Amino acid sequence: MTGNTGITDFDSLRRAMAENGEQPEGPARNARAEQLLADAERLGIPLAVIEALGHQLKVYNYSSEKDRMFVPFARLLRMWDERPEEFDEYETHSLHWVFKWVTAGMLDQPHIPLASVEKWLGEMEHRYRLAGHSERAVRSAEFNVGEHIGDLARAGRAYDAWLAADRDRMADCHACELHGQGTWQVRQGRDAEALELWRPVLTGEYSCAHEPHNVLASSLTPLLRLGRVDEARAHHLRGFRLVRPMESMRGAYADHVEFCALTGNEARGLELLAERPAYFTDTGQPRSRVDFMGVVALLMDRLTGLGHGEQRVPGPAGRAWTARELAVHARAEALELAGRFDLRNGSSYVGEMARARMDQPPLVERLPLGVRTGAVRTGGSAVPSPQDPVTSAEADAPDLPALLAGARRLSDTLQPNAVEAWAAVARAAEGVALDARDRAEIADHRAMDLGPGGAGLFERAAELYAEAGDPGEALAARARAAYVRALAGEVGEALAAVAEPYERILALYAADGTGVRQTASVLIGRARILMRAVHADAPGADSEAEGAVRELLALVDGRAGDDVRLAARAAEGRAMLAELAERAGEPERATELFRAAVRGFVAAGLPWFSVEYEVRVAALAHRLGDPAGAERALRAALEHGGPHLEPVGRAQLHLQLAEVVGARGAVPEAAEHALEAAHWADAAGESTTLGAWARHLLGGFLLGQRRFAEAAEVLEASLADLTAETHGDGAVVQARWWLGDCLGELGEHREAAQQRLRAAEIARLWPEQDDHATLAHLAAESLAQAGLADDADRAYTRAGDLWRSLGSVFGLVRSLRARAWLALRTEGGTAGARELMAGAVEECAVAADCDDPAERQRMTAELGHTHRQFGELLARSAPEDAGAAEQALDQLARAAAVFGTLGDAALPDRTAALLVAGWLEEELGHRENATARAREVLNAYEDADASDETVRSRRAEAQRILRLGAR
Repeated sequence: MTGNTGITDFDSLRRAMAENGEQPEGPARNARAEQLLADAERLGIPLAVIEALGHQLKVYNYSSEKDRMFVPFARLLRMWDERPEEFDEYETHSLHWVFKWVTAGMLDQPHIPLASVEKWLGEMEHRYRLAGHSERAVRSAEFNVGEHIGDLARAGRAYDAWLAADRDRMADCHACELHGQGTWQVRQGRDAEALELWRPVLTGEYSCAHEPHNVLASSLTPLLRLGRVDEARAHHLRGFRLVRPMESMRGAYADHVEFCALTGNEARGLELLAERPAYFTDTGQPRSRVDFMGVVALLMDRLTGLGHGEQRVPGPAGRAWTARELAVHARAEALELAGRFDLRNGSSYVGEMARARMDQPPLVERLPLGVRTGAVRTGGSAVPSPQDPVTSAEADAPDLPALLAGARRLSDTLQPNAVEAWAAVARAAEGVALDARDRAEIADHRAMDLGPGGAGLFERAAELYAEAGDPGEALAARARAAYVRALAGEVGEALAAVAEPYERILALYAADGTGVRQTASVLIGRARILMRAVHADAPGADSEAEGAVRELLALVDGRAGDDVRLAARAAEGRAMLAELAERAGEPERATELFRAAVRGFVAAGLPWFSVEYEVRVAALAHRLGDPAGAERALRAALEHGGPHLEPVGRAQLHLQLAEVVGARGAVPEAAEHALEAAHWADAAGESTTLGAWARHLLGGFLLGQRRFAEAAEVLEASLADLTAETHGDGAVVQARWWLGDCLGELGEHREAAQQRLRAAEIARLWPEQDDHATLAHLAAESLAQAGLADDADRAYTRAGDLWRSLGSVFGLVRSLRARAWLALRTEGGTAGARELMAGAVEECAVAADCDDPAERQRMTAELGHTHRQFGELLARSAPEDAGAAEQALDQLARAAAVFGTLGDAALPDRTAALLVAGWLEEELGHRENATARAREVLNAYEDADASDETVRSRRAEAQRILRLGAR
């Protein structure tokens, strides 16, 4: 006995080791391996100890405690040398296999002398030769030594010898070999060649426990250097998902942090560091710690350079860190460790590589990833506009006359940064005596910056304009004061306030006491106030507003010339008429007027003013059933907004384009717009609203392109913020549904089931229950694939009840068949399986006896499939039972007969059932019957197209049955 550990014999030990091997990498798994070794020693079976030592060595190697694997290896080697006969074939192979791990592991420990590494390399070569193994693995190990110490000539020779040697059982798997070969190409500056070497791993042709994890990580920087940023983004999302749960992959994890630092994703880099606090201090593999601390320094230097040196950041436990402090610490740690390697190696190579990595400049200024990250960069929320001369003058020296001239030029041409320019004038004018006109303009523009709170300053500006001898501009300022009151909701007061300036400006203009510009300013102000009254549904406001707008247009049309302000007034007036037409139920006329407004703004050199109206055109086009027109308008809005679009506006436009473009099936482009929408939503501080919706859409578009890992990352990020209150429970259900689909494709069936069950729980409360039933069914499928047969049966039962309540025999039958197969693995057993499958046959038969031709054909086909599955189930559940076999043949014959009634469309299904029956007849020794089934298949395809894959496959299978029967 072995105490209370549950290990009582060799079999229980092996089961326990297998179970431990499936646990997550880390100290807990390592500790269990140590306990299992103690249990093995108590059994007194040499092979048990050998296997337990091998298990311990493996879990150490795949953990942060790699430095602990040398002790069990030394013990294993000693046991081999003393009593090799105690090793079975598998353990003999394993001992020689882990020689590679130990040799590589020694390189990663700077306290192990290089001479010892070389000695073990020679020992490996000697033992491989004795065992009759190829030198391929030895040369690969020698290559690693040469590359590590910077002896690139030796590494090159070993590389060539490695590739020239024969592959045998000791060679690393294809995926791992290709990773090593690709990293050598990168080291030689041949990024494209590396990526070509890695292609079979990236496409899934070769894989293993740690590939494509490593290749995806290693490919990030080469892809960025080659400008293949979309692939780099995809590799990051896909690869980080693989690396995240694997404690032993600190080096690959560092590659992902580096990627964030090089692509403007500093905030995500910080999130990655926060997920793995132990990586700062784990000492089991110093070489990967050099890599990790090096990229930490890179990221922190980047943050400091962006002005975030005092930001709190994740770092080694025990104290708080700022980015600036951690940058210094990480660099010192990386270089100190690198120095220990270089001292051991007698070169400066590791230190040089570390410095080069830490000092890299960014490769991409901005690369949206689609997943949510916090904002850390100032000035990164919008594309900056070209620096204005006023700003330059202010930066050099507060030259007031130059600032005034520049500010007037900007405001006269309605440039977006005019208000900022006048603010610069105000700062430069402090303590300076200015004339009334200058002070009026400063107050006027300060009021514009205050929005609804600027009424008082507009009134003060009016007084100063009057003092300066410009009564027209004084009335215009009073009209602006009235308008901001309307913006504050005081529409009645605003109308009263604008009445006098309106009457006076008309009289003044008639007497040539002011110009068109000032008069137009008052008229546009009155029209704007009346439009606010329209929005408030004030009686008669629509006709009054239209009259005010037409009065404005009568004044300015044809008189704008080069006056940008007047051209803008005319364009805005047409936009107001468009809005009134839309309210009047005239969408076509409204569309034309909005387009006229857009043309006016663009012609005036003010395209950014047209963005709002392009969006209105897009909405109208959508209402009119013109998706192409909506798409054109949205694209134009993005183009016209240019660098002046605020992040939230940019996010909204990309989001609308994603929906429109996706609806016409252009999924890759739709995904790009959703990606941009998510990025700009985050920049605008709208991660939980617009950002969550954009990520939700992006996840669906990525799923549609079968980019399952990327889609899963994005959907998980979306679900962190999607709420029923903000986005609707339909969006939450859809996101979980999509995520379940992704996880299922990725083989994460338990997690897929959880998502589908959570979605089903929400859909359970909906009036329509189709989605609830479908999700319950999908969850059952995932549970079955996860090996949770009892849970799957309960879920299928739930789905079946729902299908029955919905009158969906199709869904009910499929749930019954699935439960029948599960019964073979649960308490239901063979009897339960037969009962469930018989129930499915009965449901199909009843449903097929209906008057609807389409439904009759559909359910007849389902009856055929059910008979076929019943036959296969019977044959599998009792292979030694002749009675069950005969019943199986009967069900297969019924299946073929049912499919025969459906004509040529069901021929593939009919011949499939015949071939299953033929093979079963062959197994039972019924050669004549088997031959008859095969000939029936060949006769069915006698005149069929021989190029058809199904035809060729069915014929070939039938021929095989005939050949067996002829023996």
